[in-house]
Amino acid sequence: MTEQPVIFNCANADLVGILHRPDEIESDVGLLIVVGGPQYRVGSHRQFVLLARQLASEGIPVFRFDYRGMGDSDGERRSFEDIDDDIAVAIETFLHQCPALNGIALWGLCDAATANAFYVHNTKHSIVVGQVALNPWVFTAEGNAETYLKHYYGQRFLSWAFWRKVLTLKFDLLGSAKSFLGKVRSASGKRNKSHSTSHRSLPQRLCDAQLSFSGPTLIILSGQDLTAKEYVHRVGETTAWREWQQSDSVEVRTLEAADHTFSRAVWRDRVAAWTRDWLLALPDSRVEKH
Repeated sequence: MTEQPVIFNCANADLVGILHRPDEIESDVGLLIVVGGPQYRVGSHRQFVLLARQLASEGIPVFRFDYRGMGDSDGERRSFEDIDDDIAVAIETFLHQCPALNGIALWGLCDAATANAFYVHNTKHSIVVGQVALNPWVFTAEGNAETYLKHYYGQRFLSWAFWRKVLTLKFDLLGSAKSFLGKVRSASGKRNKSHSTSHRSLPQRLCDAQLSFSGPTLIILSGQDLTAKEYVHRVGETTAWREWQQSDSVEVRTLEAADHTFSRAVWRDRVAAWTRDWLLALPDSRVEKH
């Protein structure tokens, strides 16, 4: 496996990427790692570097890059909803560097997973044959509040550490009460307001985007992450979204002990193994050796 720096252009801005090219290619589907903000192509705890090296060592070409305004790339910083052009140019560059590839799978964590779904939905790019989405981002103020109330406060009330603070008078009762009531107001008030407007919320738009993709999707969720829990909650609210997630084209994996960025080596390794197995199982993903 070799690692090659690649500089390419998007709207007069130079973007920086790293190509991981296997010595012996086992898949004709390459993996494009799209980075969520605010971070760059290395990833938290070097996750993206380690993932790319592991997959490339097992025969899968991988390309990771900084979109405009992030890491070492030029340009103004932008939202995850405004990187369609960056992803498109990265795909073209990847295919130029690895012309034997017949397809690209997009891989993203958090808002990058949502950005990937939006990209495919907006462009209908046929070269994208699969998506790997880790803890997809569906944040709304009311959804976050509901998730926080259900999971965070419930766990705290059952925690001995919490009650020890209360009994030793080290607990900020007033501050916690204000925070709790604020979450209750957000969960109850803003949801009704959002339903009265014609603007479609982020969860609704991600639902549309994911349902519109007919290719295989691998969803990886962290059991100890509120972002993942909010996504699960939103999917559960919509019949069509639930049915899509239960369809043959979607595979859902959950690491119950993992945090948002899969910060422990055992979690990163499991994510890499699931990604590898899913990629190599894609239709026509194995190339014939000569």
